[in-house]
Amino acid sequence: MFPIMPVAMGIREELIDQLEIETVFTIPFINVEVDEATVVSWIIMAVLTLAAILLTRNLKVDGKISKRQLILEICMDKLIGFFDKILCGKGKKYMPWLMSIAIFIGAANMVGIFGFKPPTKSMQSTAAMAITSILLVEFAGIKERGLKGHLKSFAKPVAIVAPINLLELIIKPLSLCMRLFGNVLGAFIIMELIKSVIFLKIGVPVAFSLYFDLFDGFLQAYIFVFLTAMYVQEAVE
Repeated sequence: MFPIMPVAMGIREELIDQLEIETVFTIPFINVEVDEATVVSWIIMAVLTLAAILLTRNLKVDGKISKRQLILEICMDKLIGFFDKILCGKGKKYMPWLMSIAIFIGAANMVGIFGFKPPTKSMQSTAAMAITSILLVEFAGIKERGLKGHLKSFAKPVAIVAPINLLELIIKPLSLCMRLFGNVLGAFIIMELIKSVIFLKIGVPVAFSLYFDLFDGFLQAYIFVFLTAMYVQEAVE
């Protein structure tokens, strides 16, 4: 019983440390504090932007194309087809945002391998992504139906359900935010419990890290984007 208490205290301290968002620097004159999650997010966006520039340079419309362009075109066709099935043929229109947020979440979940604190462990980061995704959903509904038609959709199938449909404007981003944050936090807690077991410290944590930091990280990105696409489909159908 007693050996368990130091282990539990160690996990508790590590969990508090991981959840604590420290200020990295303060922008002078406007006195705005920039925290760890924001800085790591900037780093991820810079790396992804550079990678996008390198991958998409010297692309051709006619003539012989490179293997890099061939792979990119195959991936694009597959992704457009995937989102077209969900969005009833309108996947190409909303794919730039959906794939951008998917790649960002996937990268944000796996930066822990490189010693950075994942931004998705910060509630403000997951909340920001959830809110922007729901803004996309509402924008899509207004664009496809018009403002009047979109407002009328809240009273379908009968007017009495309008308060419930309006409540979804809060429930949807909250569910996206809490699901992503909760799964990332849960994976971290499991990893700390595994590391605390003495006879599993050699080799086994690495295998679990590959699962939680890579596979589960990209799985959470897929779920986030899939649900966002479903919400868009509901708004535009």
